[in-house]
Amino acid sequence: MEKIIYLDNAATTKTAPEVVEAMIPYFSEHYGNPSSIYSIAAESKKGVEIGRKQIADVIGAKQEEIYFTAGGTEADNWALEAVAEAYKNKGNHIITSKIEHHAILHTCQYLEKHGIEVTYLDVDENGVVKLDELKKAIRPTTILISIMFANNEIGTIQPIKEIGAIAKEHGILFHTDAVQAFGQLPINVDELNIDMLSSSAHKINGPKGIGFLYIRKGVKIRSFIHGGAQERKRRAGTENVPGIVGYGVAAKRAAETMKERTEKERELRDYLIERVTREIPYTRLNGHRTDRLPNNANFSFQFIEGESLLIMLDGKGICGSSGSACTSGSLDPSHVLLAIGLPHEIAHGSLRLTLSEETTKEELDYVVEEVKKIVERLRNMSPLYEDFVKAAKH
Repeated sequence: MEKIIYLDNAATTKTAPEVVEAMIPYFSEHYGNPSSIYSIAAESKKGVEIGRKQIADVIGAKQEEIYFTAGGTEADNWALEAVAEAYKNKGNHIITSKIEHHAILHTCQYLEKHGIEVTYLDVDENGVVKLDELKKAIRPTTILISIMFANNEIGTIQPIKEIGAIAKEHGILFHTDAVQAFGQLPINVDELNIDMLSSSAHKINGPKGIGFLYIRKGVKIRSFIHGGAQERKRRAGTENVPGIVGYGVAAKRAAETMKERTEKERELRDYLIERVTREIPYTRLNGHRTDRLPNNANFSFQFIEGESLLIMLDGKGICGSSGSACTSGSLDPSHVLLAIGLPHEIAHGSLRLTLSEETTKEELDYVVEEVKKIVERLRNMSPLYEDFVKAAKH
């Protein structure tokens, strides 16, 4: 198979043709600064507000509750840091989980150096936050609960409605990092009692470099980027007009295709999981078997290194990612896999495959066959596997 089989859609997605088409006029025709008062600027401003409404509609929010950022990481940083500052008279305690994205975890570590106390909740073997532990962690000084909607590595979906209800009952703000969930799962911020929500366009066939933070009306938080009066004085800087226009189209498109698209992804995901776990021995699926993102499959293969597997898959035209952080220059395995109880040696041999609407069953058949061959080859080179086989024979 000569073509590239791209199965790393949790990292980024291909920008949809209609998204690109919608953006193009805002580079060369409607290029005015939306803060200016002449007519071409008005076209830019109109594009921004249409995009804002298209996004708000997807999560049942008001248009004025959507604030554009440079991506999900900025939105996560903004939510945590601004709440810590705005509510410091009420308390200094934040609750999050051990499996959050580093945009949350590293921001929490930063805040801990500045007087904020953080509780990092454990998760069960499927990566689900324990609600009884969440309730026990609440203090009179708790000002924020931040739990991701669905995990970017293992795909597990959290009990967001229950978490939102607990937060509301105690008068605590609830933020969710929905970077992986937005456009993949139905979300209504009122029904789920979400006060703040982060998202990023490039996860849903939109452009890179544009995200948003939903801030419920009445939530008192400051600006994060200082300068001009853009985004109702809460996020300074000239708006990324083409990006916002593209994001709006991508969000509308994701909402309209969600049911059919995710049904197809779920069917193919389950086919992939069934084949891999049945045909490759000493393999485990990471994350919840059913309550997971429609397009996410994450496996751990004993006796191999994830990095070697990725490199060899790349040689076969297959793009995936590893649960092991060694690809980013660290020797430590994924914090998510350790948090669900995997020992280091198993966590190191992980592979995440994330599908798109374009993924076919034929592609997955090819991928499974190649993964089988590569895992067998890598295990045959492993002294640990050799010892294991010898011991099993006795």
